[in-house]
Amino acid sequence: MPDHLHWLVQIHEATLSQLVAEVKANSAREVNRLLGGSGQSLWQKGFHDHAVRREESLREIGRYVVMNPVRAGLARRPGEYSHWDAAWL
Repeated sequence: MPDHLHWLVQIHEATLSQLVAEVKANSAREVNRLLGGSGQSLWQKGFHDHAVRREESLREIGRYVVMNPVRAGLARRPGEYSHWDAAWL
């Protein structure tokens, strides 16, 4: 879990590729700024996606995503994880 990211997002204006590219660029810029680096690569190329095809599976997928830090041993419950922010429990 510390080496990857799980999201559950609804896309409106941009494409998924545009959204991922923007998040990668902004986070890499900020990490490099905080660590005093310049242009260090932070993310691997590409990404893996999974489209939610049925509305009824949305809650189950959301619960899987928010429980990931617990399964990885990074928190005892989702609310303890510093990057937790969800309404899927």
